Amino acid sequence: MLPKPPPREGNLGFLYLPPYRIQGISVAGEVVCLHIPELDVCFDMGCCPRAALSARFAAISHGHMDHVGGLAYYCSQRKFQGMGVATIVCDKRIESDIRGMLSGFEALERQKTPYNLIALEPEQCIEVKNNIVLKGFLTEHTAPSMGYVLIERRSKLKEEFVGLPQEKLRELKDRGTEITRMLEIPLVAYLGDTSPGPVLLRDDVRKAQIILSECTFVEPEHKERAKIGMHMHLDDILEWVGVVECQAMVLHHISRRTNLQIARKIVQDRLGREQAERILFLMDHRGNKERYERQLDEAERAARAAGRPVPDVRVRPARPPENRPARPFSGPRSGSDRSSHRNG
Repeated sequence: MLPKPPPREGNLGFLYLPPYRIQGISVAGEVVCLHIPELDVCFDMGCCPRAALSARFAAISHGHMDHVGGLAYYCSQRKFQGMGVATIVCDKRIESDIRGMLSGFEALERQKTPYNLIALEPEQCIEVKNNIVLKGFLTEHTAPSMGYVLIERRSKLKEEFVGLPQEKLRELKDRGTEITRMLEIPLVAYLGDTSPGPVLLRDDVRKAQIILSECTFVEPEHKERAKIGMHMHLDDILEWVGVVECQAMVLHHISRRTNLQIARKIVQDRLGREQAERILFLMDHRGNKERYERQLDEAERAARAAGRPVPDVRVRPARPPENRPARPFSGPRSGSDRSSHRNG
């Protein structure tokens, strides 16, 4: 009897939550890697999909292998592909452990892979894009853990000066009067792995436009397992969603044993259809594809109504390969041989 072929690797999860794409893979205990291309940040690096290489920052929540297993490869490939030095952001408490892990790979490879490592104290911020900062905050898990929120900082005129002519505003500013105030708008909150607790009620988490939350367990009989492992259960999510202001909450880190159709039905039954539309599952490929197709249809209708060119971004079936004769192998192309590059 012939053996079965190996199981196919799953596709990356993908959601378009304007103006951001959320893409990556997240399966409890196996791998977590969530990439937001528009913000240049990847949350955790349990593996390193090719798409994630473009992220300039990798923000690590904690040191479990399904969250850091691809970190050395990410650093190495960024360098190898000529994409610049990778920047890793982590909890100060695990800084030395991450350096030790990467040093181990350097010893194995007999070469030094450059990277930047920024270790954050709780509530400390770093700038990742112009006027956008990444802030770390402590979460509760079985290992030292940190969540993150991406915040946009906007300067706004103070209310008492609204309506004044520009000449008067310049005069006040020249006299040293502070005429603006800084607004902080939480864009995306990422919780990493955490048990439910006060972290869920932080203003910058509760008011974030998008929340990326783990939801490891769904089945009612697994509530105790969630407590022991310091993870979130779907019941925790459904209690929490009533106090958050997000446009969308993306659930990930769901156990492979969970049937996502059943999970979606539980959400709809508990919240009702309108509220349930805010709750999305990163790895729900079929549901997310249908959602994206609807977004494309709406975009095409809007483009036609405005007389604009219709965007053509639909994924089409691959063309069958042509029967061309194979070219003889004549060695690697110039500049493409990995060994010569890495040892040169």
